[in-house]
Amino acid sequence: MSNTIISNPTLVVNCGSSSIKYALISEDNQHRITGLAENLGLDNARIVHKCLEGKKTEVTIPGANHQAALVRIMDLLGDQSPIAVGHRVVHGGREFSHAEKVTPHVIEEVKRLKALAPLHNPANAIGIEAVQAIHPELPQVVVFDTAFHQTMPPKAFRYAIPKEMYEKDFIRRYGFHGTSHAYLSHRASELTTQSGPHGWLIAHLGNGSSETAVYDGKSLDTSMGLTPLEGLMMGTRCGDVDPSLHIHLKRTLGLNLEQIDTILNKESGLLGISGVSNDMRTVESIANDDSHPNQQDAKLAVEMFCYRAGKYLASLSCALPDMTGIVFSGGIGENSATIRAGILNVMRHFGLDIDQQKNAELYGGEEGSFHTADSRYELWVIPTDEEYQIAEETRAVLGL
Repeated sequence: MSNTIISNPTLVVNCGSSSIKYALISEDNQHRITGLAENLGLDNARIVHKCLEGKKTEVTIPGANHQAALVRIMDLLGDQSPIAVGHRVVHGGREFSHAEKVTPHVIEEVKRLKALAPLHNPANAIGIEAVQAIHPELPQVVVFDTAFHQTMPPKAFRYAIPKEMYEKDFIRRYGFHGTSHAYLSHRASELTTQSGPHGWLIAHLGNGSSETAVYDGKSLDTSMGLTPLEGLMMGTRCGDVDPSLHIHLKRTLGLNLEQIDTILNKESGLLGISGVSNDMRTVESIANDDSHPNQQDAKLAVEMFCYRAGKYLASLSCALPDMTGIVFSGGIGENSATIRAGILNVMRHFGLDIDQQKNAELYGGEEGSFHTADSRYELWVIPTDEEYQIAEETRAVLGL
């Protein structure tokens, strides 16, 4: 165990249905302890804990639920006692436009909004209640993935459907990855030498991908909608399709809604087109392998991913009063120079000029720009840090 005591740390918790991802972050963001509890409820449940020095410890917790796992996590933290807990909550509906201190009302709203995020919000609520049960004295804050996008104007968030569906059933575009887009746009504005206000196109590209137009720190439009299925082609999600596809598949193939939902969310995207993988690293490797039987399918998957990402960025630029540049992040955006170049090639009318050497050097957590002096707009790679953003918003809400 480390002898270093983290100064006024915040514990960031991200609860899934059978997992807890956590990070204890110092107030100056210089020190961090991280970990993952997985397979909760099963005999092979375990915690992989990474201390300040980077050493990993694996602890088995057979059959443990979320509360039992959190008790063990607190034990692993030892003397590193958090002063507050910040929870990632996927959906805040239209009720929450910013982070909120946890109250009984907030917990009930998180649960009620499970209709919009049935796989995530119930698990998020379990995490909040588990911390309450263990440490009722600890102040808690919920930070919503959707909240950052509540600044979108109606012309961007409304669907062209009967208004009663919006007014009574809250059917509208919400957007996701909000904590990432908030962090990245703020960080980009710190890095640029241009005077503000700044207009950024943010490309958060990973197994789940979304893009957002941010001006003066506010989201003006984004690619995801009512659910995370809308928008870009992703690892296993199809992204935008004809809304009539569902009824067409029912009529022609006899599929029910649940089967169609599984296909579009879990069997499409890079996996569906390449036929081999949802991981862009694997797909790119096969696309460059002349001997692989799926080479042409993998090539098409890469081309489609780049084309759709570039097309979406181009369209999102319409939301910006003025544009400063483009930011790439996420597992793909941070690590693949060829994908970044492929996307920007789609946007060839924008006057973008890439420094190829700088682009090639940006991977594995490196932060930096890769535009030339002649480029009309700036180009950045910035590793996202959603945990830090949640910790910052938690401290701000509590006045810490």
